[in-house]
Amino acid sequence: MQKRKLGNLEVSALGLGCMGMSAAYGKVPDKQEMISLLRAAVERGVTFFDTAEVYGPFANEELVGEALAPVRDRVVIATKFGFKISSEGQQIGVDSRPEHIKEVAEASLKRLKTDRIDLFYQHRVDTDVPIEDVAGAVKELIQAGKVKHFGLSEAGVQTIRRAHAVQPVTALQNEYSLWWRRPEEEVLPALEELGIGFVSYSPLGRGFLTGKMDENTTFESNDFRNTIPRFTAEARKANQAVVDLLRRIAEQKNATPAQIALAWLLAQKPWIVPIPGTTKLQRLEENIGAVDVELTAGDLREIDQAASQISIQGARYTEDMERRTGL
Repeated sequence: MQKRKLGNLEVSALGLGCMGMSAAYGKVPDKQEMISLLRAAVERGVTFFDTAEVYGPFANEELVGEALAPVRDRVVIATKFGFKISSEGQQIGVDSRPEHIKEVAEASLKRLKTDRIDLFYQHRVDTDVPIEDVAGAVKELIQAGKVKHFGLSEAGVQTIRRAHAVQPVTALQNEYSLWWRRPEEEVLPALEELGIGFVSYSPLGRGFLTGKMDENTTFESNDFRNTIPRFTAEARKANQAVVDLLRRIAEQKNATPAQIALAWLLAQKPWIVPIPGTTKLQRLEENIGAVDVELTAGDLREIDQAASQISIQGARYTEDMERRTGL
């Protein structure tokens, strides 16, 4: 597995998003199977694992902690703070007060069975707490040796700059893929200027860009894609054009649409690390294979030209989810 740098943090070129192993996509998989999958990822060279207290809540950190404890010194674990969670386990808003950040860090360390968090992200910006206070709290955790690196998720450029001035930001995590390219407008140029790495979540469009679903696909009742405008049957039918493009390039490269989607991201910048999630070994191996897919400048021009003719239908979140979601 090739390596990449997020700031001065070295990780595998492809990470593993762990959320779906405990939440969000219908029936929760068997825990032991997921432990085996996480360890299989390490055996195949993946060193970068992404979790959060809110995934479950709490169950995903516990899973990741148990699975990676035997190989802790070989891996980089990223987790997140910034949500308020009720005693019933419901997400009830954001909370990035410094005292709360420190409480979350202590709880996450226990669940992850570790003495340090390699990368600690603010999951969503809390407009009630100055970002300087957030960065200051993480700086104190870094000085105490409990956290190694500071990250932000879905933050705007001014927020990134203000945070970075207090405590250098190692990585920004945003959604980014061929069907959500907004980070290209302002965020990526700012990160390049500041020397901050970029972690792409949902790089396969929550499964859509794999080519394994169409307008007739149905989801389990507790799969949160049922609530996303971009996943209505009409939107999926309209957005099939993106998958057709990926499939066309995949045939030329003897690859799969998912591999082309990931290879395209890897080709954008050397400091971009996608973190596709999966619960299946076969998909994990397919995703890892994307690292070896070479897209030429001509291939990238062809993809960009074709993609520019496609108008993506449907919002990526509902308005309410945009405000409060941890996904």
